Amino acid sequence: MNVRKSKSNYFPRERLACRCRVKRTVSPSTILKREQKWLRMLNNWEAFMSKNYKKVRERCRKGIPASVRPKAWLYLCGGQLLLEKHPNEYEELLQAPGDPKCMDDIRKDLHRQFPYHEMFIREEGLGQQELFSVLKAYSVLNPKVGYFQAQAPVAAFLLMHMPAVQAFWCLVSISDKYLSGYYNPGLEVLQRDGDILHALLRRTAPAVHRHLVKHKVEPVLYATEWFLCALTRTLPWDSLLRVWDCFLCEGVKVLFKAALVVLAGALGPAKVRKRAAGLCETLEVLRHPPEGVLGEEYLMYHMQRLNLTEEDFEFEHQRQTARRRAMPNRSGS
Repeated sequence: MNVRKSKSNYFPRERLACRCRVKRTVSPSTILKREQKWLRMLNNWEAFMSKNYKKVRERCRKGIPASVRPKAWLYLCGGQLLLEKHPNEYEELLQAPGDPKCMDDIRKDLHRQFPYHEMFIREEGLGQQELFSVLKAYSVLNPKVGYFQAQAPVAAFLLMHMPAVQAFWCLVSISDKYLSGYYNPGLEVLQRDGDILHALLRRTAPAVHRHLVKHKVEPVLYATEWFLCALTRTLPWDSLLRVWDCFLCEGVKVLFKAALVVLAGALGPAKVRKRAAGLCETLEVLRHPPEGVLGEEYLMYHMQRLNLTEEDFEFEHQRQTARRRAMPNRSGS
């Protein structure tokens, strides 16, 4: 593939950091106009998505107004369609006994999800009860996966925005469509996507890529939680909302873009790479990226500046899939 090595492939942090770290305020009148536009779209959703998807994407990238975000997410991810198709199934799934081991595993994880958020702070409070119900229902619906620990923060994040039945169908759509294969035994799909991320990093931040190769820092060591939890355990609240606005509209490539920006922002400066002179030191930097790099404006600005096309993602997807198929002795574990 012919890749242009223009300046837009890279991250000139020194020149741009000052304009990207400051959170921009949106005037009340602008928020009101955006709310009205979103309400018009949601009232005519199928037509907008089929005929004017680019406009929907543009409005997602600007940030969905908080007042309409829950409904917008439900429609964007396809949860509303599933809810309409299976109006009573959630309650029916809750009546099933469920696999005892899955139920035990879910209960053990309830207190770990956003433990300081008012919804989940009380043991056996309503928030934890609803989280248990959503995760149980999914494990009954999809016994092949059952319960996967990384689903818990995703489900909890959804519950902060919508009723349990809506959160459940959003979780179903995200698990089965957006993160398809991530929760299957062996994590082969996740490992492949880690390789895709590594290859894309070579294009967007070659110095960072060379550093990771030099110190044998494999994607599975730093990107596993980013992808499995859809960044719910990585980004601060405002940044997570904005990234998810785009993620539910554009798909998993948004997680790749966010990961590329974090990698370049955290390890881009030469002095940081010099200090991170080994595998452990590099992982420590990636576990605790600079606060500014995780900021809402910084992330969104640089994600939209990435010089990566749909064809670039598809090319790497095909290349890494073919490479793995040619390695029959490679274990998926």
